[in-house]
Order: sequence, then C-alpha cells, then structure tokens
Amino acid sequence: MEKGWTGLPYHSISEHYKRIFNDKVYKIPVSIVDDCPNRMGLKGMKTCSFCDVWGSAAREESFEMSLDEQILKFHGLIKKRYKAEKYLVYFQAYTNTFTKIPVLRERFETALKHDFVKGFVIGTRPDCVSKAVLDLWQEYYLKSFVSVELGVQSFFDEHLEFMQRGHTAQDSLKAIAKISESTAVDLGIHLIFGSPNETDAQIIESARICNSLPITNVKLHNLHVLKNTDLETWYRAGNFEPITQEVYTEKVKLFLSYLKPQIAVHRLAAFASRWEELVAPQWTANKMGTHQAIIDELRRSKTFQSCCWIPQTEIDRQLFNQMQLRIVQTS
Repeated sequence: MEKGWTGLPYHSISEHYKRIFNDKVYKIPVSIVDDCPNRMGLKGMKTCSFCDVWGSAAREESFEMSLDEQILKFHGLIKKRYKAEKYLVYFQAYTNTFTKIPVLRERFETALKHDFVKGFVIGTRPDCVSKAVLDLWQEYYLKSFVSVELGVQSFFDEHLEFMQRGHTAQDSLKAIAKISESTAVDLGIHLIFGSPNETDAQIIESARICNSLPITNVKLHNLHVLKNTDLETWYRAGNFEPITQEVYTEKVKLFLSYLKPQIAVHRLAAFASRWEELVAPQWTANKMGTHQAIIDELRRSKTFQSCCWIPQTEIDRQLFNQMQLRIVQTS
C-alpha cells in the first residue's frame, strides 16, 4: 500500500474562514490608497526594493473607480462565477492605515453598508499602527469581522534592509503585540522568501517565531522582480538573482513543516497579476501552475504542515493528529 493525500497538506485560509462564517467566503480586492511612508521618503525611507508603482494593487484600473464602484463591480463578477453569498472587502494596495481616522471610518462604512459584506481585511505596515487606528479596528470588530494583514516580510533585519522596508524585525514584533493586546481582530502576517543569503535555519526560525505569536494566519510570497523597481536595477546589473521555483518550493516545504497547524496559510507563493510588469522569474506569472507544483511536491515528499513541529498540549496533539489524518492509504 502506498500513502497518498486527501485534502490539502496544510491548513488553508478557506478552512479558517469557513470555521468563522460556517460558509465559503470570498474577498473583494479594492485599491483606494496610492502611497505609503516609504514611497513618500518619510524619515529618510526609500521605496521598498520590490514595490512597483501599483503598490500590490491587483488591478490598476481600480484606482480610477470609487470604493463603492469597485465593491459592486467585483462582487458582481465573483457572484456570477461562484454564486457566493458572503464577502470580505480587502483593502489591499499600499498602506491602508496611512491616512486620517475619519477617512478610514468612511471607507469602512462604505464597505459595510452592503448586506453581502460580512467584514473587511486591511493590509498595513508595522510602523503605521497608531492607538487611534487600534481603537477604530476594535470598534468595528464589535459589529463586524475585522482582519489585519501586517507586512512583516522577514524576521531578519539583513533581509529587511535588502528589501528597504524601513522598519526592523523588532518593530514588527512590537506592532503584533500592540495589536493583539489592544484589539480582538483576526491578525495575520506576510512573509517573503528569496532574499540573498537566506538560510534554511532562518526559514525554520521564521516558522517557530510565527508559532509563538498571537496570529491566526500567514501569507507567503517569493521575492520577484517588477519593472521600475530597485530590484529590477539590481537584477539587470547582475546583482540579484531571483529564486528558482524548485528552491522556493523547498523553502515552503521547510517552513510548513515547522509551522503549527493552528495557523492558516493564505497562499503558497506570490502571483504577478500584471504579467507585463513582471521581469523575473517568469514562473511567478503562472498562478495555478506554481500553486499546483508546490502542492504536488508536498504530496510527493509526504510533507504536511506541522510534520516537524512538536505538540506541547493535548489540543496541540489533537490538531497534529487531525493533520496527519489527511494522509490516507491508497491502493
């Protein structure tokens, strides 16, 4: 008998949301912010080396539409395709708390006025989390679902410096502590793998740090080169070599192996939605192909989330066993 897989070899964000809403939930990505502290050069900061003019926006045309227009447009598209009933508005591009509180409040109200919107997800930086922002998040948490995605990117300062993030790993840890102590929001982080001289030990340590934090989810990215970025300049000068799909897959395997099963995983790799802006590596343009290749390798190698993690409590052991049960005997 040969072992095979049933289901995904990791705790997916879809499972996480389904436990909360008892239903499938879809995100409506919106872009209503066009700047961040780095791009403005505050405190001597530089633009992040990987960030292009669109600031992670999924669709550049979104900037030409009002928030309400974006919500209605993409709700219509998603509903037509998936027949979905529940949605979260995803404030995605740039730094969404880099604005005044009344403006943030107005945006949240605009999103929540629609019956099909059950809450919102907001992306921001560790250095843009003020007490006023925390108070606002908690206020809305009491009447809707609120999720925060914090752009940590790395727990190692050498990699943050290469990415020109303008904050330290300690800044991220302090922000996470501040958010968890002041609010009850659903808290997740983003991590980027593929910086020069990144070691396996750092990947394992990243998982262990995640395990120690009050977070519920993590989103993984591979460092890739977009047009009109510092990373493109370095790449064309021969000073940066993007990570290969094979090496990146091994990093994801290693990270997931040590990540406890309670933490949900948004996605396994970055995806360049504007393929014409992608310089390298080209595999980043193939969203489903890359995702499936990583899944296939996890299954081939019998690797699953938490397989190298040591349970500490009875609940830990139960969750670990549940993850193991995704392996079934097949003929």
